[in-house]
Amino acid sequence: MDALASLLNGPRAQGAFLLRSMLSAPWSMRIHDEAPLTVVAVVRGHAWIALDRGESERLTAGDVAIVRGPDHYRVSDEPDTQPQIIIHPGQRCTTPEGRDLAKEMALGVRTWGNSAEAETIMLTGTYQLAGEVSRSLLEALPNLAVIRANEVDCPVIPLLATEIVKDEAGQEAVLDRLLDLLLIAMLRSWFARSGTDAPGWYRGYRDPVIGHVLCLIYNNPEQPWTVASLAASAGVSRAALARRFSELIGEPPMAFLTAWRLSLAADLLCQPEATVGAVAEKVGYGDAFALSTAFKRVRGMSPREHRTRALRREGVGIDGSRHQRAEGNEPITPDDHRIM
Repeated sequence: MDALASLLNGPRAQGAFLLRSMLSAPWSMRIHDEAPLTVVAVVRGHAWIALDRGESERLTAGDVAIVRGPDHYRVSDEPDTQPQIIIHPGQRCTTPEGRDLAKEMALGVRTWGNSAEAETIMLTGTYQLAGEVSRSLLEALPNLAVIRANEVDCPVIPLLATEIVKDEAGQEAVLDRLLDLLLIAMLRSWFARSGTDAPGWYRGYRDPVIGHVLCLIYNNPEQPWTVASLAASAGVSRAALARRFSELIGEPPMAFLTAWRLSLAADLLCQPEATVGAVAEKVGYGDAFALSTAFKRVRGMSPREHRTRALRREGVGIDGSRHQRAEGNEPITPDDHRIM
């Protein structure tokens, strides 16, 4: 497993928002949903995406845009079309004056817009919650990344266009996985593009030594790795590995390992039934105390504080639901902030 694959094995789409938009000019939407990541694929026609920070791109059929949140942006037929629609957090849709448009613009299963005979058809998939494991990956992206139709051969787009309008058993799971696959395909294309400042951990996979070491770290974070053991597995000296790793990745191997372990831990801790002890074992720390010490040193809070904040952001436990205490099996309330 690598950092791209972790999107499918950790903070993957779970009940992601997916929608087919059917629109005829003039149309313009202000996106205020503050989602961490959105993927927009144009199936027919064209659309402009303009970020409040200033970046803007015109998309045509087959183009895909990846938009990093939580900043606001606009999607429209032309750059100067004034917004008629506001998309709020939770994907609530209103006019600029606040009138609800959900029923008025409904056109069928996961389909919405102002025209059944649309000039433009777009598929939108939104990851509504941020995942800790993918943070380093997402931070490597610009605020707006556009992958053109001629840059990638992706059969997922027509498949998603077919599946998005179906109302069958298990369809949410099907759509979540298709969205993950579309995102992975687009990220591969983006990072492989000539001139793109791909992150060090992505470039490192092309190096036979560092690529091997990265796979060991990603696939086996629970192992008691040292620079010596990683170097021995890769068939090089400790000094050679340390130098080569730092040159390609931008930090020493053990610092990279620690960051990966704590990112995994941060994501696992967000599962309501997790205990700090169980998470510590999965990510390579001897016990809950060792993980808690490292977690607080690097992230400035205890694992329990991190989980409480994360569950509050996701709306879990606010109604008094109970979770497992980090040390063992006794219950923990969302307001329990004791430091381990």
